[in-house]
Amino acid sequence: MLNAVRHVAAAFLALSILAPAQTAYTPQFKGDPAHSTAEAAALAYMRTVIYAQRVYHKKHGSYATSLQSLVGSSSFTRRMTNPNRGDYTVHFTSTGKDFSLSLAPKQFDPAHRAFFADDTGAIRAEDDKPATAASPKVKAD
Repeated sequence: MLNAVRHVAAAFLALSILAPAQTAYTPQFKGDPAHSTAEAAALAYMRTVIYAQRVYHKKHGSYATSLQSLVGSSSFTRRMTNPNRGDYTVHFTSTGKDFSLSLAPKQFDPAHRAFFADDTGAIRAEDDKPATAASPKVKAD
């Protein structure tokens, strides 16, 4: 009887540890298009870069040509220049007349799509390959 209680307790403990990892993503705001917490962070990063570029362009008449140049523009910080963003890697290019930003997941899966944005401000996504300007726009599910 004591062994049965121990087995049940061990099974309950194992399930309680594993259960949080399997919970569904809860949208953070109305219309949240993210499929996971990692995607929510990636999309927030993209929105911050896009807004910082708009502020930079308004002040300087051209877009920043590096992420380092964006430091101090709006809420873009020095820490944000690191291309390693957790589950994602940042790719940024700019000529000053236009820019593009893409975030590629380190592993593609339903909770990690690839994202792309440019000077138009539209964020685009792909489920299983790097996103480009031709990818569909991100929208709430």
